[in-house]
Amino acid sequence: MLTAVLLLLLTYFILALFRKRDDIIQFFHVRKVCLEEFKKLKGPPAVPIFGTTWFFKSDPVEMVRLAQSWFVEYTLSPDSNGLMKFWMGPVPVVAISRGEVAKTIFDSSTNITKSSQYDKLKEWIGDGLLISTGNKWRSRRKMLTQTFHFAVLKEYQKVFGAQGKVLVDVLQLRANNVYPFDIMPYIKRCTLDIICETAMGSSISSQLGSNDKYVESVRRLSELVWNFEKAPLYWLKPIWYLSENGLEFDRHVKLTTDFTREVIEKRKEELKHQTSEDPSKKLAFLDYLLKSQAEHPDILTDEGIREEVDTFMFEGHDTTSSGITFAIWFLGQYPEYQQRVQDEMDEIFGDDFERHPNSEDIQRMVFLEQCIKETLRVTPPVPFISRKLEEDVVIPHATKGSVFLPAGMNIIINIITIMKDARYFERPYEFYPEHFSPERVNAREAFAFIPFSAGPRNCIGQKFALLEEKVILSWIFRNFTVTSMTKYPDELPIPELILKPQFGTQVLLKNRRKL
Repeated sequence: MLTAVLLLLLTYFILALFRKRDDIIQFFHVRKVCLEEFKKLKGPPAVPIFGTTWFFKSDPVEMVRLAQSWFVEYTLSPDSNGLMKFWMGPVPVVAISRGEVAKTIFDSSTNITKSSQYDKLKEWIGDGLLISTGNKWRSRRKMLTQTFHFAVLKEYQKVFGAQGKVLVDVLQLRANNVYPFDIMPYIKRCTLDIICETAMGSSISSQLGSNDKYVESVRRLSELVWNFEKAPLYWLKPIWYLSENGLEFDRHVKLTTDFTREVIEKRKEELKHQTSEDPSKKLAFLDYLLKSQAEHPDILTDEGIREEVDTFMFEGHDTTSSGITFAIWFLGQYPEYQQRVQDEMDEIFGDDFERHPNSEDIQRMVFLEQCIKETLRVTPPVPFISRKLEEDVVIPHATKGSVFLPAGMNIIINIITIMKDARYFERPYEFYPEHFSPERVNAREAFAFIPFSAGPRNCIGQKFALLEEKVILSWIFRNFTVTSMTKYPDELPIPELILKPQFGTQVLLKNRRKL
């Protein structure tokens, strides 16, 4: 039995080496260059085979503290150029922690390829706008830009308002209670309902307890992808499947993608039998994709539609739920800021707790927007992004000569670190909404605040996300006063695929209106 297993593993490795021969040749070239260039850079220790991962901590809080100490030690020193070297196993990686250095990558129209760290996620959501590259990405980006036009967002806003009201009604059952509760699952179900309705035109009513299997699969897939990314041994397919994570991952992928395909087929059938458009019916993201497919069948196949819908689903609910949850958490820690938000809501809505916010209301939520942006600065939902260089990059170094980063190399842009640069934020490690007063924003370098990435590959849905967060948070703080039971930085945000609170978000809610 053991002989058969070893023979199977040997056969797998030989086939894998053959299929990846070009990548292997590039890997050894990149490694050779980096062994020389890394002499100019500082970084944490590494050991053979395992690299820096040998020093990683299994406890997420300890790992966050360790990473913070590395970035302080190696990127904030006077002779640093904002780069930190480390090794993911035998793979050399450079982390960028200054906005002006990241600008070199963001501004490039060539270095837009996501790194291999996204390969497992690709098995779930496909090769959509988040992961695709080259001409496929460019044509899809151009096509999908229309789906986030102002007029379309105005229609989506109606969904935000309706689901925000459902959230308030559900939270009323938790208000005026002496026992705290974790508000994050409520926010996640709300944003999932929003994204299903805006992406697919399908109501899953997860806030009311429906479609539990789909909701659980989406949650579990995020955890499994993160487990894969942080453990290099899982990158070997036999070990991934022997751990049982592989089979569970495949099962959840099938459930979620089958759900999406079913919705797409159902909508296509409805459109076949539709004699004329109903002007009162809100068009979903899927409807725009189906229209684009009719106009560009060579660019957008049925599977391409599935990829974009699942990409929108993934990017559009986990990230916004993180942003909304952290905003609630911070405002629950700072009563003075929360009161200013509530005063702003009272000025806009008076004592009307039921009216859905309109576009004019949204424009008047100035301080709430400052709080949202400060939340995104301190706790960005996507704390870092990774790229694979398609062309060589040269980064200046003040004391040791320029650093040459070869094509084929993986780089990480530490968004969360860039946005804590004391040169641009006077209280970088505190929640301080005045960082986004108009005069401070105008005086700041553009690449100091990049929660939605930047350059040609920035987040296409950033206006969607900000609008959704404004609407949902306006509902919450119009109706409730929030008290957070844990404090930042005593409780640290934990990076997974998306940044999340360490122990959930324990809060108390108090009704602002007499029922």
